[in-house]
Amino acid sequence: MFFSHSNEIWTQCPELVPGAMFVRGISSKAAVGPQVARFSGIAAARLASSGEGELPEIKAWRQVFSKMGLKPTKYRCAAEALLRRLRKEGALPRLHPLVDLCNAVSAAFAIPVAVFDLSKVVGNLQVRYATGLEHYQTFSGEVEHPDAHEIIFADEADNAHARRWTNRQSSLSAVSADTSTVLIVAEALHESAYEDMRTLIAALMHEVPAAWPAATAKARLLTRSAPRFELQPAPR
Repeated sequence: MFFSHSNEIWTQCPELVPGAMFVRGISSKAAVGPQVARFSGIAAARLASSGEGELPEIKAWRQVFSKMGLKPTKYRCAAEALLRRLRKEGALPRLHPLVDLCNAVSAAFAIPVAVFDLSKVVGNLQVRYATGLEHYQTFSGEVEHPDAHEIIFADEADNAHARRWTNRQSSLSAVSADTSTVLIVAEALHESAYEDMRTLIAALMHEVPAAWPAATAKARLLTRSAPRFELQPAPR
């Protein structure tokens, strides 16, 4: 079982720098308040001097969304959506300790970070172009079919676990109280993406084991020449 980006995605976005992290041993019983506050504070400090749309990390994603034919102010990458909410409401949503931590890290770095419950993923997971036949489960319980050529996270059962690349995840593999094994994916496109991704992944590799001491984790940056991240199937 592995996670990867298709060759077509690497061709379209050669500047892409993905980071992936596998964690086993997650639970909903963890205290991450201080970490969330610290990373949220970093994000708030950046917003105090610049709007989220002016950050280089977000500008890069807006450019890619435009190339995909999406209006960037209608469809925002997940990091921009979090920063916008933080600017307007003064806090990030609280959902699950791991999601809360990853959202705060995402906001601090202005880089989209997705978390997938691997027990809901069938076979390999790949960022690729949709055929139009995949199934996407919304948080309201509806089933959608991504547009053909839309960039999605897809598994081998044609489940779309995210639509419009980094815009929105599916409820199918959303982290819940029963989640124990996850894949965390961060993706960046801006000029200093490699250095920033190394720092982001290092932060997660420090913070996640600190909050879940019994968990096991591994992570690395992916490249076009080494695009696969090996995973261990989650118990079902």
